[in-house]
Amino acid sequence: MYYKQLTAKKIAAAKSLVFIFVLSCCTFAQEVNDANTAKPAEQIITDVVTISSEQQHDFVNPYSKSALAIHFELKKDWHFYASAETAPGGMNLKLKPSFPDYISFSEPIFPQPHWYADKSSGKKLEVFSDKFTVFLPFTVSQTQPKIEQRESTNTLVQIGIEGAVCSDIQCRRPDFRNLGAVIRIADDTVTAEPRFVLPDLTKAVKVNQWISYSISFALGLSFLAGLSLNIMPCVWPVLPLIVMRIVEQAKQGKAKSIAMGLVFCSGILLFFACLAAANIILQIFYGTVLNWGDQYRNPAFVGAMALLLVVLALFMFDVFIVTVPAAISGKSQGQKGYFGAIGMGFLAAILSTPCSFAILAAAFAWAQAQTLPMGTLAIMVIGLGMAVPYAILTSMPGLLKSLPKAGRWMELFKQGVGFTLLIIAVKLITALPQAQRSGVLYFAIALAFCVWIWGRWVSFGTPKLRKWLLRAVAVTLAILSAAAFLSKPAKKLIDWQSYDAEVIQTAVSRGQPVLIKFTADWCLSCQVVDKMVFQREDISELIKQKNVLAVKADTTTGDLPATYALKDVYNEPAVPVSILVLPGSNKQAKWRGLSFGDELKAHLQEL
Repeated sequence: MYYKQLTAKKIAAAKSLVFIFVLSCCTFAQEVNDANTAKPAEQIITDVVTISSEQQHDFVNPYSKSALAIHFELKKDWHFYASAETAPGGMNLKLKPSFPDYISFSEPIFPQPHWYADKSSGKKLEVFSDKFTVFLPFTVSQTQPKIEQRESTNTLVQIGIEGAVCSDIQCRRPDFRNLGAVIRIADDTVTAEPRFVLPDLTKAVKVNQWISYSISFALGLSFLAGLSLNIMPCVWPVLPLIVMRIVEQAKQGKAKSIAMGLVFCSGILLFFACLAAANIILQIFYGTVLNWGDQYRNPAFVGAMALLLVVLALFMFDVFIVTVPAAISGKSQGQKGYFGAIGMGFLAAILSTPCSFAILAAAFAWAQAQTLPMGTLAIMVIGLGMAVPYAILTSMPGLLKSLPKAGRWMELFKQGVGFTLLIIAVKLITALPQAQRSGVLYFAIALAFCVWIWGRWVSFGTPKLRKWLLRAVAVTLAILSAAAFLSKPAKKLIDWQSYDAEVIQTAVSRGQPVLIKFTADWCLSCQVVDKMVFQREDISELIKQKNVLAVKADTTTGDLPATYALKDVYNEPAVPVSILVLPGSNKQAKWRGLSFGDELKAHLQEL
């Protein structure tokens, strides 16, 4: 009896074990299936990095190109390795998109890396840190599935992300999930303004391509880079002044001329010695390097350089005249003259740097990839290259006699240089973000007006009180203009959609109110409407609360759909016009003035 009871217990236990095993297998299989079928994340968030994707266009037409932007935001003191050549174990950042046959991705476009001094290995590595973006260009090919008129195909693209994330004390290799992005492909869709523009690869300078060059070649490149600074447009306005003033001071004899030339060259070398010292401090105390050209990634710096070139162009047009202090002009003797020459050399070096180009950036990058003594030497060789022509000119004043005699040609040449400076200024302004370009352009005109007041409304015989009063007015106008035109762009409060007649009709038919803002880039009144009405937080909040479809109808050019609709559908001759289409009855409320915020608010509250 006892044996039968024991056997029954064993059988029951065995059945329980089998049941538990089967249940575990099913659970495991379900987890595996869930893992395999899980949708890619739209955003990846870890404790050290946040990764998200952004599409260049809402819709992509067949046979066209677009791109994805993968945004990385790293926690402070963390970085990704940028280069496979310098990354330990090949653990550099890699992006691998998975996509169907009818979409093809080009090579990723990475940002310019910066140098990082690894304390554990003592090596300099190329890294990405803080906030940066990697662009993934793609093309929709002709083999895509056929798309019916007015319909779209949603294509899921998965981006695999690999690479080590490191700090000063530890490194991780996170198992990032695939980042997902849905690309919507549609026929006969007007492509809206892109959310971002791909960087110009022709202007990119790859730092690591200079690392393997020999020391003699790199130092020669540094010397050549220094020579090139003397032909930079930014230094042209002061070149005649520099040489002639030094020669003027040196009329006492050849020995004096040579001495003044060497003192002037020491001012140039002093500037590059300051750069070398800054590089040493950054590497020793902060574990980073001084990247030449990083300042051009700062819109404030680019805008300031553009405005400086506008002012220098006005100088070339004789709108104002710079009166050189006695210490610089050589009218004073002794130590003041030498200090003036050093200051002029330092000024020449500063003015040359904004217009430097790729060869200088490459030489500077090579210098920072070496040991501190070699890097310091390379930076000083750049300064030596810039100083040599001045040393030759001031030690051999006879060379200046071979130049053509002064005449009208000098004035024409000077004014031609002024137009060249304006071209460079425009080029810099076009590199600014779209939201800041117009403000800088308007301020450039206001600044030119203020400089004109400063230089032309006074003369040598103007009474001192009147002179200071007029120039105070010019400075005040410049400050007020800067506050008006260079203020931070207003925050985008309303999510405006591009004009699409079918989208509007669909929204109205399902009972959704639609607010249409007819505008144009050239319309100044439209900008006033934006500031007085659509930048009001109470109105933007009502638009969100009432689920109003906000449509921006761009009529900048005559071939846009909104331009035709303005006249043919809504019977309006000009912009600005704002129309609120009410649901159900298709009633419309129109406003053609500039200040209708309260009326619009009242209509929105009634919805």
